[in-house]
Amino acid sequence: MGSTKSVTNGDEGTVKHRRGRLKKVIRLVSLALTAAAVFKELRTPEDERTWHGKVVSVVPYDFRFPTMARVRERMWNPEADHVLGPRVFGVGWTVNAGKVVALVRGRMAGGKTGA
Repeated sequence: MGSTKSVTNGDEGTVKHRRGRLKKVIRLVSLALTAAAVFKELRTPEDERTWHGKVVSVVPYDFRFPTMARVRERMWNPEADHVLGPRVFGVGWTVNAGKVVALVRGRMAGGKTGA
């Protein structure tokens, strides 16, 4: 006769298929943005290259060698304005864990967080 798969198993397979497709799209977009950032820098005269900036006027990139000061500034800065900020190295955004902790502490204390 036909397949005896339950509807649940079929749905799980569809979800896994969609998730796999989404991962591929995200990977492709990340690769394209990285290539665009590198191309942008290589198009710039050598003495004017900064190796950090934005692609498509929105997505930040930074290909400079990471420093501890930049790691602290971008990944653990409770005083920052935003939870998401530019990555320490690469293309895209990273979570500022220090800001997240400050927001959670502020909420638990019942104080204002300024967000």
